[in-house]
Amino acid sequence: MKYKDIKEEAYEGNMQLPQLELVLYTFGNVSVADHDLGVFAIKPSGVPYAQLTVESMVIVDFDGLVVEGKLRPSSDTNTHAVLYKQWGDVGSISHTHSTYATSWAQAQKDIPIMGTTHADHLTHDIPCAPVMSDEMIQGDYEYQTGFQILNAFEERQLDHKEVEMVLISNHAPFTWGKDAAKAVYNSAVLEEVAKMAWLALSINPQAPRLPESLITKHWERKHGEDAYYGQ
Repeated sequence: MKYKDIKEEAYEGNMQLPQLELVLYTFGNVSVADHDLGVFAIKPSGVPYAQLTVESMVIVDFDGLVVEGKLRPSSDTNTHAVLYKQWGDVGSISHTHSTYATSWAQAQKDIPIMGTTHADHLTHDIPCAPVMSDEMIQGDYEYQTGFQILNAFEERQLDHKEVEMVLISNHAPFTWGKDAAKAVYNSAVLEEVAKMAWLALSINPQAPRLPESLITKHWERKHGEDAYYGQ
């Protein structure tokens, strides 16, 4: 019962991924952290979504060690662990292999901010972390993936509280948020923005980035001090 809340939230988050068509088969995972207890709940490795239960969620500490659960946790567990350990305000992480976002990752390209849909959610291009070095790959790969993300944000001087998503070169996207609902929401937004950008550049390969005035306007009307979007 100690971990009931985060197991339930992680289960619900994971079940949203196939409902939103962000994953196939056993692709992807969602985790939910309790920073006070120093643990997180995450999807078990290789278990189809239809077979998941609240009880099957695995509890892991921020060093990636299993605290509770009969199944092996996701193979991406150590990536989640690194991010939770370094970013104490992140409550949930979502990882998918959604088609369009993953295609940008495989192309090793940032997703440029081209339209107001993108600007409604963030004011930056969606970053693609550089290709991992052979040394990192041959080491603790999933652990190093966490640092691949951290290093990309540090090098670009990005704030993870503003930019709650990243692409991993040759791999796929990770998103995060205050809770599972926001992390999964960010995964869905990322996929749609990735699709729109690809289509726009297919129609017009010279299509420009969104002007700064429109970026600011759309961000501020939804998130600024005088925001007027919504009720």
